[in-house]
Amino acid sequence: MLENLVEWRTADRPVDYPSAVSFMEERVAAIRAGRAPETVWLLEHPPLYTAGTSADPHDLLDPGRFPVYEAGRGGQYTYHGPGQRVAYVMLDLKRRGPDVRRFVHALEEWLIRTLACFGVRGERREGRVGIWVDRGAGREDKIAAIGIRIRHWVSFHGVALNVDPDLSHFDGIVPCGIRRYGVTSLWALGHTPTMDEVDIALKAEFQAVFANCR
Repeated sequence: MLENLVEWRTADRPVDYPSAVSFMEERVAAIRAGRAPETVWLLEHPPLYTAGTSADPHDLLDPGRFPVYEAGRGGQYTYHGPGQRVAYVMLDLKRRGPDVRRFVHALEEWLIRTLACFGVRGERREGRVGIWVDRGAGREDKIAAIGIRIRHWVSFHGVALNVDPDLSHFDGIVPCGIRRYGVTSLWALGHTPTMDEVDIALKAEFQAVFANCR
């Protein structure tokens, strides 16, 4: 039965952003119509920046560095690229509970639990979207971003976890419009899982968090 199934898809090569959005648009419509199962798509993108609906043009510091795409999701500027695991989450929230705040909290919990699998303490911060790591001495870095869109109570877009991206690529933007803090990754923190190992953790912790989100 479609209502009891979440389809997992994993791309074996970087997916260009327009192709990813096109797939999500089609899948969201199919989920709403009952013609396709809920879907989580794990992938990497080639280096690019995306602009959410709240993006401030002044936060695009190096507009010629990588392609820039209007994302249609909430949030501001984000970077995507190799070494970052993007998870596009297409779920029927009408069936699971039409509560956007609860859904975002569940996405945060999913990332926090996944990071814990590798010995990293990820934390929420009031007023700052995403998942953060306390580096000590008053320093905090962002390790994962969240940006979603919901259409007819079906979600799309999702989360991005920094596994081992080139962190210098974030220098072309003010990530999520937050200037006082940096970005980090699992590898930068000294934890070196493969992308396959990260995917295994994401799948296991998704079941732990979302099995009860119905």
